[in-house]
Amino acid sequence: MTTVRDIETFLYAWAPRETAESWDNVGLLVGRGDREVRRVLAALDVTPAVAAEAAELGADLIVAHHPVMNVRWHEQEMQTLRDDTRLGGLLTYLVRHDLSAICMHTNLDAAEGGVNDQLAKALGLTDTIPLNEQKIGRIGTLSCEKPLEQFLHDVVKSLGCRGLRYRSGGRPVRRVAVGGGACGEYIPQALAQGCDTFVTSDLRYNDFLDTQGLNLIDAGHFPTEDVVCAEVVRRLQKAFPDIRVLKSAVHHDAVQYYMTEGE
Repeated sequence: MTTVRDIETFLYAWAPRETAESWDNVGLLVGRGDREVRRVLAALDVTPAVAAEAAELGADLIVAHHPVMNVRWHEQEMQTLRDDTRLGGLLTYLVRHDLSAICMHTNLDAAEGGVNDQLAKALGLTDTIPLNEQKIGRIGTLSCEKPLEQFLHDVVKSLGCRGLRYRSGGRPVRRVAVGGGACGEYIPQALAQGCDTFVTSDLRYNDFLDTQGLNLIDAGHFPTEDVVCAEVVRRLQKAFPDIRVLKSAVHHDAVQYYMTEGE
């Protein structure tokens, strides 16, 4: 019999708790560890739609990247548990439907084979090394140098982006840094390590304005991190062949893009 705790232990062996940032909230966040698991749903976030999908599929556990609750993000909401609030309603739904939730966040960013390795792989980078001491981010090399416009096209196609923001650094693309999610703070490190391009998300206007000599690409938070979900499914299914592991079919990027007719 496979339990929630068995799966948490396996995930911690891949992405150790001690590698998570001090402010982060990881591990089993909802449910009980001794519950038997027959079906798992993997998603980037635990949203109401994902929770409903899990319930409809008869899943016992949701494994997600972003924590379902985190003091850094949800401090005010976490003072109460009310079903008329966004977080309270979600937690109430999970409990009522006996759904457990395990979340692996910044520890999965840093893990070998985790978010940033999967992002680098999706973009065709090889010979990857950590971008920084925390192992948040990777640096890799393309097999051949590409014009920026071609690489932009490849990023959109490889990550399924609906759009992206960028600034040209006036250089072709070969040595690329990646940071899944919001990693704008690591721009100086990408420059210091001789990268010509940095792919990340949630960049500020001043990041584009002030950064010189680096192709800067904001490919979106969801596209740069959702790449890890398929690897979560693969690893769990291999480790626990007696259960069924599925990737969410309903979860998608919360950011939408508007274009005027004819564009």
